[in-house]
Amino acid sequence: MSSLTWSSFPVPISRRTSSLTNPNYPITTIHKRNRWRFRCSIANDSPISPPISGDFNSPPLLDCVIVGAGISGLCIAQALATKHASVSPDVVVTEARDRVGGNISTVERDGYLWEEGPNSFQPSDPMLTMVVDSGLKDDLVLGDPTAPRFVLWGGGLKPVPSSPGDLPFFDLMSFPGKLRAGFGALGIRPPPPDREESVEEFVRRNLGDEVFERLIEPFCSGVYAGDPSKLSMKAAFGKVWKLEKNGGSIIGGAIKAIQARKNSTKPPRDPRLPKPQGQTVGSFRKGQAMLPNAISKSLGSKVKLSWKLISISKLENRGYNLTYETPNGFASLQTKTVVMTVPSYVASDLLRPLSSEAAEALSKFYYPPVAAVSVSYPKEAIRDDRLIDGQLKGFGQLHPRSQGVETLGTIYSSSLFPNRAPPGRVLLLNYIGGATNPGILSKTESQLVEAVDRDLRTMLINPKAGEPLTLGVKVWPRAIPQFLIGHFDILDAAKFALSEGGYRGMFLGGNYVSGVALGRCVESAYDVAADVSTFLSRGVYK
Repeated sequence: MSSLTWSSFPVPISRRTSSLTNPNYPITTIHKRNRWRFRCSIANDSPISPPISGDFNSPPLLDCVIVGAGISGLCIAQALATKHASVSPDVVVTEARDRVGGNISTVERDGYLWEEGPNSFQPSDPMLTMVVDSGLKDDLVLGDPTAPRFVLWGGGLKPVPSSPGDLPFFDLMSFPGKLRAGFGALGIRPPPPDREESVEEFVRRNLGDEVFERLIEPFCSGVYAGDPSKLSMKAAFGKVWKLEKNGGSIIGGAIKAIQARKNSTKPPRDPRLPKPQGQTVGSFRKGQAMLPNAISKSLGSKVKLSWKLISISKLENRGYNLTYETPNGFASLQTKTVVMTVPSYVASDLLRPLSSEAAEALSKFYYPPVAAVSVSYPKEAIRDDRLIDGQLKGFGQLHPRSQGVETLGTIYSSSLFPNRAPPGRVLLLNYIGGATNPGILSKTESQLVEAVDRDLRTMLINPKAGEPLTLGVKVWPRAIPQFLIGHFDILDAAKFALSEGGYRGMFLGGNYVSGVALGRCVESAYDVAADVSTFLSRGVYK
């Protein structure tokens, strides 16, 4: 526990001193059991910040308070610290739980290391920049770029083409299906309708039924745990949607995009960044949790754990007051800007007193349940026809809903990254549930394991193998926000309501804004940090 010294009067400290490099800078008022007290000294290692000093009617403001210490909130704070420190030196990240990371949860036990949330990320340059700035370059692990991915079809696991050029040589699709996809990609297909299309509508129209049923539908299950008949193509897979919009067809748009990249001047690549080879995915030596933990360590006392936000109020022409319930009583933070990175339904409740219209919009996003089931088998339990050079190799497998299995997909964790399982054992991470199967919430952990094991024995595990070793079952009742048709309209309505209500400096972030992939959350964090910096540089509250 941190040592606190209480007094009946505050010690005045100059606004010029940085709150987060000097532990004596005042940012917080603490009151306990209806008796107001102002702290005048605090241990250097304390997680609680000192109180407001000087003029109580006009306390100094933080530059930014980020609500939520999931990967989005932490990366926004890190981006502000590394890219915009001169504009936003005073930043605090608050988290209601007693740990950082949000849905990122890594468990290590008995020689196993497994994930209960996101398993990997695409090593884009923004992602790698965050990795390097967080001191994790040497802990980065990358999967084999040649590792095959499989889709269950017709009772067997079929390899997925790693690029469009590979499509003619794979047996996942028929020859007529490949022809239909090729002609459609060239633009020989029905024109787009005068409305927002679902993923299913867009893909069937452009690339045909087989591409949708055998590739895109299982991919939607793997990324969103979603229903492609309801997911918005524009919102969920915007890059592909833009290809047709900009080029008249998918291939036409791809050619235009390549030409635009050739004609544009790109800044030199950061020489600190690793150079991944091929189409690969990344993690860390000790799992995904290393990233939020490293960022939190870097931010130090800027991160406040077990701080539950109770209310937000607008200060007259000065920003916002945020009131928290903390382990040390109630606390208030005054800030120029706020970034809400909590799930949309949490943001809805918190923002309702400010804007019922914004709250109503934010309440409309749907988060279906998903369970992550980690099991282990001896290597001998793997079917012989699934072994390559005597080993289970590959990224994993996806299961279309039409194939009669309940599990959405399986990741070969011990094949993808090193030191995930003891010698002689195979670690498999399975996802079950999603928008098409919300009934998992009524199942017990043992029933979920039974469902996963039953599915695996139809295509990967020898039916006569012994029972699996169950490592962990993590059920996320509200797991992944669904980017349904109208998603952007709803998000824009929330932002517009805040703007029209005069709530300048209130920003929305998180995976329902950026996209659900971990890499997209990191990339968006840099954009949000830039927006905050631009707002602060205007000197609105000076």
